[in-house]
Amino acid sequence: MWRSLFLAVGITLIIVGAECLIVDSAMMAAEGGPKPFTPPDWAPWSMMSSGAIVILYSFTIPKRMHG
Repeated sequence: MWRSLFLAVGITLIIVGAECLIVDSAMMAAEGGPKPFTPPDWAPWSMMSSGAIVILYSFTIPKRMHG
């Protein structure tokens, strides 16, 4: 179960990081109306590298953890 959870988190981080590379800004729905969201320059690369590390970690988790 833990293996699949970490794998899903890693894949999600890579996808969101790639989206931040492509999109310059997005409009986020908020209480006071739509607000622009612009990701910082370091965010896509940090998310994609963190996702890759989490995916590699998920492959090192044993299939069945005893005890």
